[in-house]
Amino acid sequence: MRLEGKTAVVYGAAGTIGSVVARTFSREGAHVHLVGRTKATLDAAAEEIRTAGGVAETAVVDALDRAAVDAHARSVDASAGGIDISFNAVAVDVEQNVPLVDMPIEDFIGPIDGLCRTHFITATAAARHMMERGSGVIILLSATSAKEWRHEMGGFSPACAAIEALTRSLAGEVGRKGVRVVGIRTNLNPETIGVTDDDVPELVRDTILGRLPRLTELAGTAVYLASDAAAAVTGVAVNMSCGAVFG
Repeated sequence: MRLEGKTAVVYGAAGTIGSVVARTFSREGAHVHLVGRTKATLDAAAEEIRTAGGVAETAVVDALDRAAVDAHARSVDASAGGIDISFNAVAVDVEQNVPLVDMPIEDFIGPIDGLCRTHFITATAAARHMMERGSGVIILLSATSAKEWRHEMGGFSPACAAIEALTRSLAGEVGRKGVRVVGIRTNLNPETIGVTDDDVPELVRDTILGRLPRLTELAGTAVYLASDAAAAVTGVAVNMSCGAVFG
């Protein structure tokens, strides 16, 4: 198992992406801490992991609250002897399908503030503890919107671009302390909104592979990036767009 003995914190762990990543981390041997805002859904996700033979703990924490995130990170670090992996799958409200020239500034700024805030808070909380130990991997979640031309995405596109810039900047600061910071730039995962590739043909047409990425592929990429096999990978967003964007 590639993450045997590792301690992983997954923010937004009860959501569609976060729960799949948490389960996959657990199957690969990690002790998983599931973090989110709703106890019932967190407990249900944790029970799935335990039923499958894994180890999972839950904590109700708002990932937009820096003091709360810092307190939880300190608790995990103290109880587990360190944090090895931090993964942020927190979602925020995004207003789309409205031309920018018609969009209220509040709707444009909302996802930029929310996504940048939660990634900054969770990444820096983990980094402080990882630097002390001299090891750890922080994984931030971006999307093809960071690179693509597609219009009427509102503030989501600049938010994703900012997350990738944060990935590079933080990686540069903590790399010599033994900490890696990597991103995953995924295309739309159809399962997250309950559709299939056939329901979004305009997105499929833009890909080289003629399909969209699956959640299991995203989770598998997260496992690879968190593992020792990716020990030389940092400061980049891994492109999981199925060839929709380059770079």
